[in-house]
Amino acid sequence: MTDKTQFKQEFKLRCFNFSISVLKISEKLRKERINWPLIDQLVRSTTSIGANVVEGGNSSSKKEFINYFQIALKSASETLYWLALLKELNEGQSRQIELLIQECSEIKKLISTIILNTKSNSKL
Repeated sequence: MTDKTQFKQEFKLRCFNFSISVLKISEKLRKERINWPLIDQLVRSTTSIGANVVEGGNSSSKKEFINYFQIALKSASETLYWLALLKELNEGQSRQIELLIQECSEIKKLISTIILNTKSNSKL
């Protein structure tokens, strides 16, 4: 297995595990009615990150690949927004939410780097 193939597999798994972590904390936060609309948005944006990374990995062109990863990047930005709101509203879970914010920020940086590297290695 090449380093590139291994990175792709590990990155997809990282996005998947991030989604699982968000889904688990969302279940805890759902007990408070005020969180419901935020959690609905958070679940959509979080799961969109991994879904678009997977779809991008199956793209038939670099342009299509970049488009999927740009959507994943936007979803990561949106996810950070919902997590920040939930952190402010749920002081008892703020440490756990902060860890999710850190992980999402790292995933977002990786997606940005992947986009930039793909653009620099192609003539788009």
